[in-house]
Amino acid sequence: MKMYDLINKKKLKECLTPEEIEFIIQGYTDGSIPDYQMSAFLMAVCINGMDHEETAALTIAMAKSGDLLDLSQINGVKVDKHSTGGVGDKTSLVLSPMVAALGVPVAKMSGRGLGHTGGTIDKLESFPGFSTSITSEQFITNVNQIKMAIVGQTANLAPADKKLYALRDVTATVDNISLIASSIMSKKIASGSDIIVLDVKTGSGAFMKSYESSLALAREMVQIGTIAGRKTYAVITDMNQPLGNAVGNTLEVIEAIDTLNGDGPKDLLEVSITLASYMLVGAEIAKSVEEARLLLYKTIEDKSALNKFSQFISAQGGNSDAVFHTELFQKAGIAEEVSAPTDGYITYIHTDEVGMTSLILGGGRETKESVIDLSVGLKIHKKLGDSVIKGESLATLYANDSNKLKEAKQRLLKAYVIGDDKPEKPKYVYAIVTKDGVLQL
Repeated sequence: MKMYDLINKKKLKECLTPEEIEFIIQGYTDGSIPDYQMSAFLMAVCINGMDHEETAALTIAMAKSGDLLDLSQINGVKVDKHSTGGVGDKTSLVLSPMVAALGVPVAKMSGRGLGHTGGTIDKLESFPGFSTSITSEQFITNVNQIKMAIVGQTANLAPADKKLYALRDVTATVDNISLIASSIMSKKIASGSDIIVLDVKTGSGAFMKSYESSLALAREMVQIGTIAGRKTYAVITDMNQPLGNAVGNTLEVIEAIDTLNGDGPKDLLEVSITLASYMLVGAEIAKSVEEARLLLYKTIEDKSALNKFSQFISAQGGNSDAVFHTELFQKAGIAEEVSAPTDGYITYIHTDEVGMTSLILGGGRETKESVIDLSVGLKIHKKLGDSVIKGESLATLYANDSNKLKEAKQRLLKAYVIGDDKPEKPKYVYAIVTKDGVLQL
């Protein structure tokens, strides 16, 4: 088998066999296939595409390029969730303890934030002492005992994906559905869970800006998961405005705790409940989504989800007192309101710019080496469709640097569009994608 022939085959719009795809991924991972040949192959894929079987074969080959986590020592059906990234997205912190409180093992591997999207690992480090670097033995023990553990991704999890993404980033080959889907799903498959629920964001703060592209990605990922033998569901959710009201690591943790206390934003609760419902249906804890929703709401009412979250924080070395006393979290030194420049309605929010506002304050990473200030961020007071009076607060910024605050304030003002006509408020959830088709909501 020669890489030249496989590049030419894809250039001629022919389909590759699983063996040929595995040859490409193995060769590129071990260095026997050089960057210039892989670049040519990726461009051929971007131009001519891959079918479902090729995309699934690519995903499985990438998953097998490194460690495949063995979760067989964990009792029960293991569930995992992945989000394609957004602003204010703290659903993992809400749904994981709810699902775990109902006895379903949540064995989750999460990442850190880069750019304007926040990472679950960074948020959890708001708890002093919390560690995501526990041993695999401790990870398994924690899931068996308290039904929940979240750790950082291992260095050797789908290494082909890391190498390929770095190459795609500099060769204009990022925006292809097969390559995006295989990148996400290779890590999920390597992580070893039986059920995968995908939160596919759509809108101004999402990677996929249009509903059509989000739906195409969701379908592709569900197809991959199904071929790989995993129960896979995708929920297409709104990212035309931040999810919830808080953006910034500690602020988002506090909002997640408020939600588990029954006092959180409606959109955050609804998206979390919807995602968690499919975990319960997949694990056969509930016979229907309606039954699952009732079970999940009960974990908030009886505080079992909140108590589970506290157990989880303690089990990974964190000080869980802050779960019940959020005033213990470190706070930013400066709080300043951002006022509306005119009367009207919030007609559009450049959501990625809201995320950039938090990054400017120090709440995100511009590079992998950047140090995050966990206490900074913002709280949104006005969202799409809300009326506003000149001088009324759009948001409160929390900062520790007055120069950064000045720049962030200007950035946030540019994120808001105020007009005369009241727009329709967006849906929280647009559609559910399963192996059987698409349910429009």
